[in-house]
Amino acid sequence: MPEHAQPEPLTIAVLGAGGVGGLVAALAARAGHRVVVLAREPSVEALRAGGIRVTSPLFDDVAVSVEADTVLREPVDLCIIAVKQTALRDALDRVPARMVEAGLVVPLLNGVEHVATLRERFAPEAVAAGVVRVESSQTAPGRIVHGSPFVEVDLASSSAPGSRLATAAAAFQGAGITTRVLDDEASMLWGKLAVLAPFALLTTHHRAPIGDVRTTWRDELVQLVAEVAAVGRASGGPDVTGNALRFYDSFPAEARSSMQRDAEAGRPLELDAIGGAVLRAAERHGVAAPLTRQLVDALS
Repeated sequence: MPEHAQPEPLTIAVLGAGGVGGLVAALAARAGHRVVVLAREPSVEALRAGGIRVTSPLFDDVAVSVEADTVLREPVDLCIIAVKQTALRDALDRVPARMVEAGLVVPLLNGVEHVATLRERFAPEAVAAGVVRVESSQTAPGRIVHGSPFVEVDLASSSAPGSRLATAAAAFQGAGITTRVLDDEASMLWGKLAVLAPFALLTTHHRAPIGDVRTTWRDELVQLVAEVAAVGRASGGPDVTGNALRFYDSFPAEARSSMQRDAEAGRPLELDAIGGAVLRAAERHGVAAPLTRQLVDALS
C-alpha cells in the first residue's frame, strides 16, 4: 500500500501497545507523526529501549522508535484508545482530560457502550467512535505480528466537529490505514458488533475455529446471527444477516476470535462488552435473544 505524505505531522498518543495499538502506533510513527505510547511501566521500558517492530504481509517489516510514558503529560492532536474493554476505566487514568480537549479521542475497541464512557470523562466534542478491522497480535512488548491483508478504520461522531474527524482520518489514511468517515455513529458501531458477537461467542464457547463452527454448529450460527442482527436493527444498526453469514463463510477455516484467544490464554474476556451489550440492548428494545443469553451465561 503506498504511503501518503502528511503536510503537518500530528502529535498522537496511543493508549495500549497491544496488537492494535502497537500496529497503529508503528504505522503512524513510520508516516512521520510524533507518537507517544501510554502503557504500564514494564512496557514503557521495553518500548523506550527497543521501539516497535511489526511483521506484516501488507507493510513488510516496520521498525520504529516511539516515545513511551505511563501518563500523558502534554496536549495531543489525536489520542487512540486501544486497550481491551476490561481494562478501559483504569487505563483512562493515564489520559488527563485537559490533554485532549482540543484534539480527538478515537477508541478502537469492541462493543458499543464505551463511547458513552469516554463522553463522561472527556468533552463530547473531543470524542469520536471508531471501529477497526484487522488481525494483529502482540508477541512481546513492542513486537507485533499483523496477519490480515488489510487494516481498516471507520470513524463517526454525533458530538465531535467534522474538522476533527477529517484530521484524524487523514492521519490514519496517510499511515497506510484504509479509512472512512461515516455519518451514522450507531449504525457503524452496531454494524460491527452484530458481525463480531456471533463469531466471538460461538468460537469461544465451542473452543473451535470458525471453520468448525460454520459446519458442525451451523444451526446455532444462523440462529445467533438472526438474534444479534435483530437487536442491532432495533438499536439503529443495519441488517447484517446475509452479510454476516457470507463473511463467516469467507473466513479462513482456522480463524479464531480474539475472545477465544483470550480464553485460551487465561486472560479476562470482553464478554460484557460484546455479549452483555447485546443482551442489555435486547432488553431495552424488547427483542428476544435466548441463545445469546445461553452463551453469555455459559461463558460467564
